[in-house]
Amino acid sequence: MQFIPNSVLKKTMIHELGLHDINDLFCDIPQKIKIKKLQIPEGRSQQEIENHMRRLAKYNKSFYEMPSFIGGGYKPHYIPSVVKSIVSRSEFYTAYTPYQPEASQGFLQAIFEYQSLIAELTGMDISNASLYDGATALGEAALMATRITRKKTFVIPKNISWEKKSILTNYTKGAGISIKEVAYDKKTGKIELGELQNTINSNTAALYLENPNFFGIFEDEVEEIHSIITKNQSLFIVGTDPLSLGICKSPGDYGADIVIGEGKNLGNLLDFGGSTLGIFACKNEFLRQIPGRIISVTKDQQGKRAFCMTMQTREQHIRREKATSNICTNEGLCMLAAVAYLSWLGGKGLQKLSTQNFEQGQKLRKIITQINRYSLKFSGIHFNEFVIQCPNANTVHKHLLQHGIHGGLLLERFYPELANCILFGITEIHTDESIKHLTSLLKEVHHVS
Repeated sequence: MQFIPNSVLKKTMIHELGLHDINDLFCDIPQKIKIKKLQIPEGRSQQEIENHMRRLAKYNKSFYEMPSFIGGGYKPHYIPSVVKSIVSRSEFYTAYTPYQPEASQGFLQAIFEYQSLIAELTGMDISNASLYDGATALGEAALMATRITRKKTFVIPKNISWEKKSILTNYTKGAGISIKEVAYDKKTGKIELGELQNTINSNTAALYLENPNFFGIFEDEVEEIHSIITKNQSLFIVGTDPLSLGICKSPGDYGADIVIGEGKNLGNLLDFGGSTLGIFACKNEFLRQIPGRIISVTKDQQGKRAFCMTMQTREQHIRREKATSNICTNEGLCMLAAVAYLSWLGGKGLQKLSTQNFEQGQKLRKIITQINRYSLKFSGIHFNEFVIQCPNANTVHKHLLQHGIHGGLLLERFYPELANCILFGITEIHTDESIKHLTSLLKEVHHVS
């Protein structure tokens, strides 16, 4: 076979196509929009590129060099070496969607165990084999709710991530779904029950509620919220931080029909953003409407336990006209990390970790609010994130960056009404030294300005 050089092969192919040269393939592109030459630097040798990358790498700083207290859902957590060891095994690391069950029993079982863990954690009957991330899980949940209820209005709290809101809008636009927002209580940071009651009606497909919400506050009036939803025969969709479920009720315990979440903090690295993990679980009665696929346990010809893919009506399969989603794969490695991480923790370990995160949040909040001119914005009970108000958030943020700390998330850009408000986040990985460093800088910042 001819591989390199292939100039002769190219000429033969062009001749067979009845073309004069390669440019004839692009004759349908108008001349006025063709680019003659890309404005990019000349090529470099491999050695030059490696040296350039080393220089760039020197600008990077790890969490331990520059602690981060940024809230908003994505925070660093300790990942035990066993997780990295399992995920990096070649059988898993190079595996793709397990279309051949006879050759993929190990990976299929790992996905099955993941589904079992997520179902138990969320209090739901079933879980799928994971989605791309928490934001797309929200989009899929909205589509699923409208398929089930045949209603076209989807209600969300105003205080959800702007990224989730954008992705939800894109998912629902083509389906003709109307998005309605419900305000949050300016004192507690929780969803405004009065407005919620006036917003939800018989045309509402579902309500999406985050618990804890984007401000880190626990929504403790879930029974009342569930009652409002039930009266209007709508679905209750709950978005949750899985690590909070070590000390909180599972969403299934307070009436959730669908539970979604971001599984990034279940044993997955934050490196440069990276891949994420969309958690998606629901009641058994909605099995036929769940997006993605489900892995099931069965028996082979010898009567031995075996695993296989099932419930996978999607666009590239035979029953594509009944596809519930266009998701092409699950986040296999991220899912595997979650399985290893949760198995390593166990029930008691998860409870301990969840408690530790809650206590870290209470500790940091107490320390910061004792500093002059810093106050807690919302009175609701929070998990490991909270909103602090101060005289000049931008000045505070810049001062912290200049002294080697990433402060909280500045909220004014996304919530204009929250000028000079900062969303702080903390986990078990933050040390007493990093907390002391942060608080000392917060104390001195106004003297400097």
